[in-house]
Amino acid sequence: MSKKDLIDAVAKECELTKEKAGVAVDAALAHIRNSLKAGEEVRIPDFGTFKVAKRKAREGRNPATGATIKIPASRVPKFSPSKGLKDALN
Repeated sequence: MSKKDLIDAVAKECELTKEKAGVAVDAALAHIRNSLKAGEEVRIPDFGTFKVAKRKAREGRNPATGATIKIPASRVPKFSPSKGLKDALN
């Protein structure tokens, strides 16, 4: 499902225009993004939890040359599905 498909589904389900549904989807995604930037978790009941994980700095290898490179520490988004979502899929 693409973002366009999601907007179309929200527009149909909520009886909104595609423009208003697009604004709603963009606002929801922006709020999730901003919350993660602030280091907060975003919990959506019966769907899952978005959170930020910290990766330590580490050494890696350039696959083309085999040279060792340093990979800096970083923050990455993580998603953990809820039990309700897992049960819905099985």
